[in-house]
Amino acid sequence: MSFELFVNGTLMRGLALHGNLAGTEFLGAAVTEPVYRIYSINDVHPGMFEVEEGGVAVKGEVYLVPEDVWAAIEAGEPPNLYRGEVKLADGRRPFGILYPRELAEGKHRDISGFGDWRAYMDDAGGKS
Repeated sequence: MSFELFVNGTLMRGLALHGNLAGTEFLGAAVTEPVYRIYSINDVHPGMFEVEEGGVAVKGEVYLVPEDVWAAIEAGEPPNLYRGEVKLADGRRPFGILYPRELAEGKHRDISGFGDWRAYMDDAGGKS
């Protein structure tokens, strides 16, 4: 069985962990509903979580992921990230890679104004 997975960080095409998506099918670019905040976790990866107000739309990509490939993807993810439902602007509700709000707020940089990990990293001159 396969499932759709929205990614918005280092798993995206051309970024550091994209190779972990080997065995998946790219379904296209996507954007979330404007109900998320996104934080830079030490400029290593983004941390996204849902909020009731003050959210932004986040750009990312959607992949079709076989269950047997998910274990390898999950094993390669940084600590504290987890799979949960994401609300896309087109009405789809795939899984996504999320981060606990309580580990982000007050501890890491809020980059929600960028709405896009690539745009943030380009602006920050960082590496992903």
